[in-house]
Amino acid sequence: MPTLPWITPNPATPGTSAVVMASRFEVRSLVDVPRFFLKSLAVWRQLRNTPGALGGSLIARPLRRTFYTLSAWESREALNAFAAAEPHRSVMRGLRATMKESTFTFWQTPVEQLPITWADAHARLDAERARAAAPTTDR
Repeated sequence: MPTLPWITPNPATPGTSAVVMASRFEVRSLVDVPRFFLKSLAVWRQLRNTPGALGGSLIARPLRRTFYTLSAWESREALNAFAAAEPHRSVMRGLRATMKESTFTFWQTPVEQLPITWADAHARLDAERARAAAPTTDR
């Protein structure tokens, strides 16, 4: 499946910073892939019409049962409002049982550096997954 290319729902204010979120979702079974993909398209449509959304992209790797999202926001509050709004809220609740693994990472970047590259997003997600998998030492 192709990557849904970066879209820019709202223009960024020059000289400001964007909150960037990258996510990786792995579903439990190939049977779950079509449902996850169709539900993600509803969230994609929501993103296109959300105040504060500065950009977004999606990669679907159905044979690997893996989906990646990348989005940029004018603030953490705008991102949180999007996540709490419909259809995102219901979609995420409804898909929870199909999830094998999820990874999220957040960072800030000057808006002049948008769109974020997928290479950067994948590197940050890989680092977050490695950090989460590393054993912790309690002293």
